[in-house]
Parts: sequence; structure tokens; C-alpha cells
Amino acid sequence: MPTQAKDAAIQEITERFQASSAAVLTEYRGLTVAQLTELRRSLGAGSSYAVVKNTLTKRAADSVGFSDLGPLLNGPTAIAFVEGDPVEAAKAIRDFARANPSLVVKGGVVDGRTVDASEVTRLADVEPREVLLAKLAGAMKGNLTKAAGLFQAPLSQVARLAAALQEKKPAEGAPAADEAAAADTTPETTDAAADTAASDA
Repeated sequence: MPTQAKDAAIQEITERFQASSAAVLTEYRGLTVAQLTELRRSLGAGSSYAVVKNTLTKRAADSVGFSDLGPLLNGPTAIAFVEGDPVEAAKAIRDFARANPSLVVKGGVVDGRTVDASEVTRLADVEPREVLLAKLAGAMKGNLTKAAGLFQAPLSQVARLAAALQEKKPAEGAPAADEAAAADTTPETTDAAADTAASDA
């Protein structure tokens, strides 16, 4: 390949690395053109899947700070450059690899960080963004309900205590009234007894 063509290829790969939210390196040995086309489609709009030359890709990766990809650049290599959600792309690649074992994930770059094949697999196992947001909203709602319950609990306890005290007051007042009545009748009884004694005398 002429030097000018090599430079253009390196520049193109460099720009793809820079524009992508993720790049997944794969070995495609044994896959047909039809299967590769199917994989490209499954990645969704904004993403691409390109067969690359290892030496040129290594130079492009070095230029954007992804030197760690060097050891992965051997054998037939194709890269999925993802411009959308890396999780969705990782799921598409994982599902395709399950149906087509000839596709081997080597590793890649996600959000500017180099990752190995196992990390790409873990990324594919992450639930979709919408599901995570729904779970987060549910957790927040649950915590708010608990907080409201905690705020209401002392108030209800105070209300129950006030009601209990209110019920206790009349109960305590009754014996006091009985005692007062007993105290009031005692002098009368004494006076009556004195009158009776006087009349007898």
C-alpha cells in the first residue's frame, strides 16, 4: 500500500476512535460476508463494523492513547466502532457471537478506557438505560414513602398519647370526686349524731 494511502487509512481509523463512545475489537475468521453484514446491521445506526489492518490500526491507536490495544491486534481483525449506547452494541455483539461462535471478542475501548473481552461481556449484561432509570425511580419513591412514614410516626404516637391522657383524666377525676363526697358527708353524719345525742339527753 502506498504511503499516502496508508496515512489516509491511519487518519480514518484515528478519527473513528475519537468519534466513538466505544470500539470493540473482534476476530472474524470463518465468517461469511452475509454474516458480517448481519452483524453490521445489528449494531444499529451510527455504528460501523470494519475490517482493519493491524499495523495501521496500531499506529492509529497509539496516536490517540490506546497503546494497550497493541497486543490485541493480531490475526484477522475487525472493529465495531460504536457511536451510540455502548451497552446496546455490546449486547448485539454478544448475541451475534452466541449464534456465530466464529466471532471472537478480543477487547476494546469504552468511554476512553481500554477493556478486555470479559469486560465487554460484563457490559453486555448491564440492563438497558430505561430499565435502570425505572429501578432508580422506584427506589427513590420507596425511600420517600419510608421517610414520610418516619415523619408521620411521631405525630401519630403523640396523638395516641394525647388521647390516652384525655381518657385518663376523667378516670382519675372520679375517685377524687368520691373522696370529696365522702369528706363532705362525714361532718354531716357527725352533726346528726350529736343532735340525736342532745335530744336523748
